[in-house]
Amino acid sequence: MRKSLRWAAVAVAAITVAAGSAPAPAIAGGPARVTGSAEFRLTFAPDDDVRRFAFDARATPYTHPLPGLPGGLPSDATGTVRVLHRVAASGVTVTFEAAVDCLITAPGYAAMTAVVTRADEPVRDWVGRRVGFSVQDAGPGGRRDRVGFDWSLSADQDENGDWGRARVGTCLAPAPFAPVTRGDLTVRHADLRP
Repeated sequence: MRKSLRWAAVAVAAITVAAGSAPAPAIAGGPARVTGSAEFRLTFAPDDDVRRFAFDARATPYTHPLPGLPGGLPSDATGTVRVLHRVAASGVTVTFEAAVDCLITAPGYAAMTAVVTRADEPVRDWVGRRVGFSVQDAGPGGRRDRVGFDWSLSADQDENGDWGRARVGTCLAPAPFAPVTRGDLTVRHADLRP
């Protein structure tokens, strides 16, 4: 059994290295955390728009009581996400801020959600809305980091079959699909505590 597990670990490591996606090593000590800021591009919609996310999120396990869960969850978190999107075609810059409420990490990867607390027009009606983010930290320098976010690619159907924006639960986010072009994001991994 021990030999089988060792071979499985070697095979997974070999596949990861061969794919060129070896995760950044976990940073020892302290709670899980995501920090940094970065600009990124959308491969499916290349244009001159500037999109920038800034993260300062940290795990605060068991700090947000919920109905039926008075002690909270191991994924509870706090912090801020700041979003800037400059639409080159119209010269309009839209910003919003959101309060982090959930964070789950793996080595080199994080998924988090945050509730919008302040927003410019035309997204002022997003205040109170939960949004999901993902971060891939591919190592120092940020050259291969990636981000993901829910509102660009997610939709949902209601009971009538009508499509609309997807409802985002805590810590739900798509894979980090957008490559970073400038900046650096850091994920400090910590396992969820019992």
